[in-house]
Amino acid sequence: MSRLGELIAEFCPDGVEYKSLSEILTIKNGSDYKHLGSGDIPVYGSGGIMTYVDRYVYDRPSVLIPRKGSIDKLYYVDGPFWNVDTIFYTEIDTTQVLPKYVYYCLQHEHLEQYNTAGGVPSLTQAVLNKVKIPVPPLEVQSEIVRILDNFTKLTVELQERLTAELTARKKQYEYYRDKLLTFDVHGGEICDFQWRTLSGIATFTYGYTAKAQDAGNTRFIRITDITEDGCLCPVDGKFIDLTDESKKYLLKKGDLLLARTGATYGKTLYVPNDEPAVYASFLIKIDLDNSLILNRYYWHFSKSSIYWTQAEKYVSKGGQQQFNSGAVGRVVVPVPPLPVQQRIVNVLDNFDAICTDLKIDLPAEIEARQKQYEFYRDALLTFAATGEIIADRQTDRQTDRQKIGRASCRER
Repeated sequence: MSRLGELIAEFCPDGVEYKSLSEILTIKNGSDYKHLGSGDIPVYGSGGIMTYVDRYVYDRPSVLIPRKGSIDKLYYVDGPFWNVDTIFYTEIDTTQVLPKYVYYCLQHEHLEQYNTAGGVPSLTQAVLNKVKIPVPPLEVQSEIVRILDNFTKLTVELQERLTAELTARKKQYEYYRDKLLTFDVHGGEICDFQWRTLSGIATFTYGYTAKAQDAGNTRFIRITDITEDGCLCPVDGKFIDLTDESKKYLLKKGDLLLARTGATYGKTLYVPNDEPAVYASFLIKIDLDNSLILNRYYWHFSKSSIYWTQAEKYVSKGGQQQFNSGAVGRVVVPVPPLPVQQRIVNVLDNFDAICTDLKIDLPAEIEARQKQYEFYRDALLTFAATGEIIADRQTDRQTDRQKIGRASCRER
């Protein structure tokens, strides 16, 4: 039997009493903090820590419950804090319950089910006070908290380890990418190559002007659809219906699109497939002379420090940043022979694939761990109420008496 099982058998063999929150804690409103000076006391709102002030409203462990908005996002606070009026704080009777145990119970309870509003989700003190949680003896609560704390710690450590691995691989990719693309400079590959201006090896075409739609027969690629890594965002796509005019802007796999304006200027997309897609007017299609330079090679170059140093130099800085065809045409590109370009592409594609796999594995692993945590949390916090076990035992004893009685009759 596990340590928790032993404690339950010892301290609550007949089940666990369920108590309403009003019996074990007091729910209190927050208030404005703007009259306070700056300091090191965190101010909590429904979205987390907002700022820091010089005074606290409560200085003992507490569970904070959002009153509006993300009402399922709870906070456990074990030091002094201030909270605003979009979030409740709790004064907990620690002779009955451990604050961290209450936190885990309310996670298990899924407070969003108690939403009382039709618009922005909200909770009230009256509703929360009626919520019931199991209240086993403190010894049992302490063991449950220990188990869930350890599980949470292991989950965080795994996430940190995977994130560190991804960061290391990305830095390794960036290092080799920049080294490969400098050739005989800074220890790169020694070979014959030429610096060519982009305007001398490419033509540029501005995109199609249309209103993006939630549905249509053709993907409408916008600047916001290009990720930081120069890939096509797989979610939240917009569409248009293809016309004779928009057909002129259809894309094919391997085409290159450049974001020419705003904070995303300079990012370059390598179109990943042949699914019907048209590019929007804030994008420029770059058509390279493939007898001189490979599209995939240029795409890797467009993520290098060599490229971005030039992009930052040539972009117009007045008002909204503009990186038009005149500016991008001034960018110089190291152009080695095609076989060398292909070797570089092969190496960098392998690194890129490793980074992509890690980016996919990271959220998937975190989600799996979260589900595992929720399963064990819910299992640990599911108790039979005291009356249920007593009733079951009475039923069992009655059944046993009936069996004995029937057996005695047969013997007679």
